Amino acid sequence: MTTDIEAAEELALRVEEFVRETVVPFEADPRRTAHGPQDALVQELRGLAKAAGVLTPHIHPDGSHFSQVGTARLLIASGLSPLGPLACNTAAPDEGNMFLLGRMATPAQKQRFLEPLVSGRARSAFFMTEPAAQGGAGSDPSMLSTCARRDGNHWVIDGRKAFITGADGAGTGIIMARAEEGATLFLVELPDPVVRIERILDTIDSAMPGGHAVVAIEGLRLDADQILGQPGDGFRLAQVRLAPARLSHCMRWTGLGLRAQEIATAYACRREAFAKTLVDHEGVGFMLAENQIDLRQCRLMIDWCAQALDRGETANVESSMAKVAVSEALFRVADRCVQIMGGTGVTGDTIVEQFFREIRAFRIYDGPTEVHKWSLARKIKRDFAKTSGS
Repeated sequence: MTTDIEAAEELALRVEEFVRETVVPFEADPRRTAHGPQDALVQELRGLAKAAGVLTPHIHPDGSHFSQVGTARLLIASGLSPLGPLACNTAAPDEGNMFLLGRMATPAQKQRFLEPLVSGRARSAFFMTEPAAQGGAGSDPSMLSTCARRDGNHWVIDGRKAFITGADGAGTGIIMARAEEGATLFLVELPDPVVRIERILDTIDSAMPGGHAVVAIEGLRLDADQILGQPGDGFRLAQVRLAPARLSHCMRWTGLGLRAQEIATAYACRREAFAKTLVDHEGVGFMLAENQIDLRQCRLMIDWCAQALDRGETANVESSMAKVAVSEALFRVADRCVQIMGGTGVTGDTIVEQFFREIRAFRIYDGPTEVHKWSLARKIKRDFAKTSGS
C-alpha cells in the first residue's frame, strides 16, 4: 500500500517535470510586472497545470490534504520557479487560506469561499496587517484597530489594512477585525466597492500577483454567516493557519534556492578566469559547498517542523525556529549565488537576482527574524523559571 509520503514523492516528480519543462519558459513572459504576474498569465499557467494533472497537488480530490511532510515534497518541487507555485496553485496566501478554510469553515462557507480557490479559478487575500501610522496590528496582532460592530443580523466593518498580498484581483478575502468579543475573522467575496485599494506598494519582491496593497474598508456590511468560527475566535483560528503557512513559505523558497544553486553551479563550472574554471578557485568552490550545506539544513528543518505538525502539535516553537533558520540560510544562499555569478548575478538574465530580492523580503514575511527570536527567548525564560522554581 502506497504511503502518504510515497504518493507525495511520486506526484512531486510530476510537479518538478511540469515546472522545469512548462513553467520555466514563462519566466521571460512580459506579463510579469513589478507588482507581480498579471492574472491572465496566472490563469494560463493554471490551465496548463490542470491539463498536466498537477493543479493544487497538495489537496486530494476528496478535499483532504497530504501530510505536512508530503506537502513539503510537493511545494519544494513547485518552488523551483517563482511562477511554479502560482501555476500549481500552491502559492501564498492562497495555500494558507485554503488550509484554514478546509479546517474551520462550514460546508456552506467551503462551497462559497473555498471551492473557487481549490479549483484555481480565484485568488484570495488575508487582511490582518494594518498601517503603522494608525498604530495598528503588525507583528503584534493585539494592536488590531479595524473594528466590527453588530447591526441586527449583520456586521459592519471599518478600518484600514496594509501590506495585503494579492488584494488587487482577489476573489475571496479573510478579514480580521476587532469585535466586542475580541478579534474575529470574516469572509468576504471580492471585489466589493467598500473594500477599496488605496495604492499598491512598490516593494522589493515581485512574485505575488496583485502585489501588496494598502486597503480602506468603509462600512463593509456582512451577514452573520460570514463569520469564520465564532466572534472572538480570530486569534485562535489564525494560529491554525499560522504555523503551517509559515512552513509553506520555507518549502516554496527552498525550491527556488535549489534552482538558484543549480544556475550558480553551472555558471561556476563553465566560466573561466585566471586560467581555470571558477569552481576550481577555492573562494568560489567553498561558496557552492556552503550553499549545499545550508540547503540540506533547510530541508531537514522543514521536515522536523512538518513532523511536529503531523503529530497534531501546534508547533509554534518549531515553526518559529524553522522560519528563522530557513529564511536566514536561504538569504546566505542567494547572496552567495549572486556573488559567484558576478555581474550576471545582479541582472535579470536569470532568476538568481529575483531570488535574492524575494528572500530578503521573506526575512520579514510572517514575522521578522527578530520577533521570532524574541518569542523564543521568552519561552526559554519561562522554561527556566519552571525548572528552577524561581
